[in-house]
Amino acid sequence: MSTPVLNLGASRGQLIQQLGKMSNRHGLIAGATGTGKTVTLQVLAEGFSKLGIPVFAADIKGDLSGLAAAGQSHPKIDERLAHIPLPDYHQQPCPTLFWSIDNDQGHPVRTTISEMGPLLLANLLELNETQSGVIYAAFEIADDEGMLLLDLKDLRSLLLWMGENARQLRNEYGNISSASIGAIQRRLLILEEQGADQFFGEPALQLKDLMHCDFSGRGVISLLDASTLIHRSPRVYAAFLLWLLAELFEQLPEVGDADRPKLVLFFDEAHLLFNDAPKSLLNKVEQVVRLIRSKGIGIYFVTQSPLDIPEDILGQLGMKIEHALRAFTAKDRKTIKAVADSFRANPEFDTQEIVTQLGTGEALISILDNKGAPTPVERVLISPPESQIGPISQETRQTLMQRSPIGNRYNQPVDRESAYELLKQKAAEAAQEQQAELERQAAEKKRQKAERSQQRSVGRKRQSVAEAMVKSAARSIGSQLGRQIIRGVLGSFFGKR
Repeated sequence: MSTPVLNLGASRGQLIQQLGKMSNRHGLIAGATGTGKTVTLQVLAEGFSKLGIPVFAADIKGDLSGLAAAGQSHPKIDERLAHIPLPDYHQQPCPTLFWSIDNDQGHPVRTTISEMGPLLLANLLELNETQSGVIYAAFEIADDEGMLLLDLKDLRSLLLWMGENARQLRNEYGNISSASIGAIQRRLLILEEQGADQFFGEPALQLKDLMHCDFSGRGVISLLDASTLIHRSPRVYAAFLLWLLAELFEQLPEVGDADRPKLVLFFDEAHLLFNDAPKSLLNKVEQVVRLIRSKGIGIYFVTQSPLDIPEDILGQLGMKIEHALRAFTAKDRKTIKAVADSFRANPEFDTQEIVTQLGTGEALISILDNKGAPTPVERVLISPPESQIGPISQETRQTLMQRSPIGNRYNQPVDRESAYELLKQKAAEAAQEQQAELERQAAEKKRQKAERSQQRSVGRKRQSVAEAMVKSAARSIGSQLGRQIIRGVLGSFFGKR
């Protein structure tokens, strides 16, 4: 049985091939704009697909959609084939699935707030340490209360409830300030304006739908259309890629040293994954990149400069493909020197000089040999793709989506009972209890008022009888006294006379 290999191109008439069993050691595709990175990515995706390896790639400009259509003859392709010995080359399409987060260019990609987790969510929202602590508390409260956090309204509702009950929650979950709650709520509003409300929800993406082959045994290529997302909400794009990486790491079993990966990921505009990321997240990504290869996953970062990748992660990338770099500034020259030094030297040329002279479709390549050691760098003419260079038409895309084996599985959102509904129900029950208590208090006040009124009424009756007796006695006394006084006065008067 032959060892599976991936054709990359040719150097001095000799094929440069990547071993299938070394393809889970990750890789890098770098180079200035317009030097051929996208076509190189296309060639690699085709090669992995032909080896029966499913591929996931972010399509930043829409050009990778050409993978779904057969290529066309062209003089430049014929010229390149004359320099690259590819006896099995024939133009054909690849089995392709289309996905999207923020538009209708593919099956909707969703995940839930719970699956995203507090670390990635805090990074997505660009929260400070105190605000991140509130997010961690929110997840813990949701777990303790048995509430699902599926979408943004769930999280907003939980945060509102936490703010209203901060005093009762303080002893168990720490201080939950209204200022932090307000700041997070504002961040969520901004995120929603950027279209993230379409990303969070159900049905959530199932990893198995990214990891299957067609009836002929070719790996299916899943393309995420990020042509609008990358401009509208680059942090959502980065958060999705990091989430995907974390989910694969957590869910897939160990496979050991297989002859080929189970899945290959291409992360275009890779610098977005690391820009402004906190140290805790960078450490997590580094750990995942280092360990995920034992689960049969290969990760290929695509960016303009290798220095966009943190050094600890860059050191774990086995295959390096460097397209031309431009030396316009002192910083550019420093980058070129660093790139040249990262390759194993080839005594036949000066790497630092050659990297600035490469033409479009040429690259400096270093791969891993059978023992996992990097080979000396070679100047390589990249193979032409067998699929179409450039995007397919909108009509073709829609036709392929209608024929998709995924069908309508993800097309309609589902909104099952979660934190929003539970908290709404709890608020309604609390309102009912409060209304019942108010009614009870009102009834009690009415009863007490009635009792007081009755007591006053009885008192008035008793007082009326007593007053009558007093008045009668007073009248009697008054009458007798009056008579006595009159008799006395008259008697005295007449007596004196």
